Amino acid sequence: MAATVPLVLTQTNPPKPADPGGQGEDFGKSSPLGFLILVLFFVAVAFLVRSMTKHLKKLPETFDKPAEPEPPAKPALG
Repeated sequence: MAATVPLVLTQTNPPKPADPGGQGEDFGKSSPLGFLILVLFFVAVAFLVRSMTKHLKKLPETFDKPAEPEPPAKPALG
């Protein structure tokens, strides 16, 4: 056992691979296309919020009261 301790201590770390897991020179950088897609998502969300507020303004204040009764339907001729 005394002979293995110096061997373990003198071993060097294995060399790192040339491309460690796809983290090359461009790792972590975004492209202009990604920014464009992000801006388009924000524009789409803005339009959806605008449409939703228009629809919500058309709703009645409360749903507790029944709506005005509809007039009776006219009998069909025939």
